[in-house]
Amino acid sequence: MNASPDPTALQRLRADWLRTLAQAPADALQAAAAPHLAGHGFEPLRESEEGLVMLRGRIGNTGDRFNLGEATLARCVLRHTGPDGRVWLGVGHVLGRDTAHAQCVAQLDALLQRPDLQAGLLADLVAPLAAQQEEARRQQRAETEATRVRFFTLQPEVS
Repeated sequence: MNASPDPTALQRLRADWLRTLAQAPADALQAAAAPHLAGHGFEPLRESEEGLVMLRGRIGNTGDRFNLGEATLARCVLRHTGPDGRVWLGVGHVLGRDTAHAQCVAQLDALLQRPDLQAGLLADLVAPLAAQQEEARRQQRAETEATRVRFFTLQPEVS
């Protein structure tokens, strides 16, 4: 029996940390990441740059696709070579024009792929950022719910 990890679980984990890092405030991320990035070398494959991406939507979330509009995006792709000679590619995509934020995300992505660093980085860096983001979403939902109007003719009052 093969004891290798489920590749889709690894992809979901990577998507989760990339989302958390990209949505983190840039200054907080860079301050928290500085001690973890010290001493590691990175080679840019695609320098940090700004550009436009087309945002696409679907009618009814499952129907035909349509172009919603454009958004600015900062991106970076780099290579990190570990002490054992293995190579990891890190990517960073961030909405907006903050190329330093995209570079920081790419550097952390490369380090998070290393099995020897992954658990520590997830616990020390990604988990606290994810908790802060979830708390901010919870507060936003609570504020929104407090202003919700329930019309008695359209929807019964729920307590």
